[in-house]
Amino acid sequence: MAEKLLATKGNLIIAKNTLALSKTGYSLLDKKRAILVRELMGLLEEVRSMQNEIDITFREAYSALLRANTSMGISRIEEILSAMPIDNSIAVKSRSVMGAVIPLVSYEKKPNRPPYGFWNSSAALDEAYIKFNRVKELSLHLAQVETSAYRLAVNIKKTQKRANALQNIVIPQYEKMTSDIANALEEKEREDFTRLKVIKKQKNKNGRI
Repeated sequence: MAEKLLATKGNLIIAKNTLALSKTGYSLLDKKRAILVRELMGLLEEVRSMQNEIDITFREAYSALLRANTSMGISRIEEILSAMPIDNSIAVKSRSVMGAVIPLVSYEKKPNRPPYGFWNSSAALDEAYIKFNRVKELSLHLAQVETSAYRLAVNIKKTQKRANALQNIVIPQYEKMTSDIANALEEKEREDFTRLKVIKKQKNKNGRI
């Protein structure tokens, strides 16, 4: 809450400068909020599209895996999959959007060619591998987008809270303070002017005696 300042010209300048700074701050926060909201809306649209693609791809991958289980047997598929290398290429970095830190997920994109020999597999297993590989890529990107959307939403809420505080509390306080100090100074000037007139009149009266 703004402190009450004495009615002086110096404090009037301070109050006016603080009011101008608060209005500038509110304008910047409002622009920041608009940019973050626009960024968030784009991410939310991307999330909906990706979730739909993941659902479709996962169903196709699971269906292919069921066919492979039927034609090859679960034990044979487990043997093939256990020999596949673990993917350690995933890395998470970050970037800043108007002060909101959002993640950047990078990974080595795997070729659609399965890493096992074709002689001991089936077309259904190959399809399942390709589809599940696509699901992994989509899931990594979806995790990045969803986390980014969440962090943007948190930042938007904080920005909105600060903007509201300036608009509804700080700016009205300093507008009132500026007005009160200006009115008090004007009143003081009128009183001083009246007092000087009285003194001058008294001097003139005494000078004629």
